[in-house]
Amino acid sequence: MFELPELQRIIKVLNEPKRFIQVLVGPRQVGKTTLINQLVQKITMPYLFESADAVVASDQTWIEKIWNNIRQSIKNNNSDDYLLVIDEIQKIDNWSEIVKRLWDEDIRNGTNIKVILLGSSRLLIQQGLTESLAGRFELTYLGHWSFVEMEKAFGFSADEYVWFGGYPGSAGLIDDEERWKNYVSNALIETSISKDILMLTRVDKPALMKRLFELGCLYSGQILSFTKILGQLSDAGNTTTLSHYLQLLDTAGLLGGIEKFAADVIRKRSSSPKFQVHNNALVSAQRNEFFEEIKKQPAEWGRMVESSIGAHLLNSSLAEGYKVFYWRHRNDEVDFILEKRGKIIGLEVKSTGLVTGTSGMNAFSKMYKPDKIMMIGAGGLPWQEFLKISPSSLF
Repeated sequence: MFELPELQRIIKVLNEPKRFIQVLVGPRQVGKTTLINQLVQKITMPYLFESADAVVASDQTWIEKIWNNIRQSIKNNNSDDYLLVIDEIQKIDNWSEIVKRLWDEDIRNGTNIKVILLGSSRLLIQQGLTESLAGRFELTYLGHWSFVEMEKAFGFSADEYVWFGGYPGSAGLIDDEERWKNYVSNALIETSISKDILMLTRVDKPALMKRLFELGCLYSGQILSFTKILGQLSDAGNTTTLSHYLQLLDTAGLLGGIEKFAADVIRKRSSSPKFQVHNNALVSAQRNEFFEEIKKQPAEWGRMVESSIGAHLLNSSLAEGYKVFYWRHRNDEVDFILEKRGKIIGLEVKSTGLVTGTSGMNAFSKMYKPDKIMMIGAGGLPWQEFLKISPSSLF
């Protein structure tokens, strides 16, 4: 069985004398529950796994009842410790204040309940952590599966990863592509939007947000101004609304908007976004073509390869602590700019032809003097190899 890479780290911290609440956050269907199932098979302490997915959001006593049951079990069995795991914690109103109060009571009373919280809404989880649980937690981001993980677990080729993406739950369906598309569309996309955004956050125009998601997938890897986007949407809206909806889609691990690289923060935030899906399956599932058909269309396949590189960079950035931008000045452009602690790396992606440099790479080098600039694909590091590396290793 493929062992998730975060497993050993979680086991290690559970055995340390200093206790922190372990918070694992990431999109739906990326293996959070699988990680816990692997964990409980390797530990000896008693545990309880509960999910708030079907609990009424206003039931603020639910967490406390579970917690008190464990406290009583520790007393009855004279246990040294106990592991409590709560999935989809963000579904409960005021969850972070409740956890803070119970956790602090246990610290004062010497009750050794070790806590792991799982959540699929990055925005709501992080809000709760910063508002109530400062100094009490360690956060781990579990992103969409990388090519290396899909290759090890399911034998994916690089081409298959570009098209079918990194959803482990859908890997067994790729031989029946119509069924695979339906699964991704209904069980992953629709569920993530309805449960992780619409049920938890106020969205005045849900149809507009869904259309924005579809349009963003269609143009993944491309730069579009919000003004141009509005021209393609039948529902009325404004650029502020679209920007907010894009942020919600991003925190759900669906669709992000990469900002333009600039010397100051204001110009970065006011730039037209470069749409980027977090997982290429979100694009493929909505396209009419099938895998063998798209590979015979060099231009379209090239866009899928670039989108896959972008998804790899975006997902890794959340765990590895660097920022992803694009750069464009007049007619010059560089696909991706990585920034970490003052270091800058430029990446250009070319899936076909033999290209050793571009005018954009030259112009960016003169203007910003990056620490490194790389060509990925034709004429540079093969894109198949790039998908296997940790982007933070470039710094």
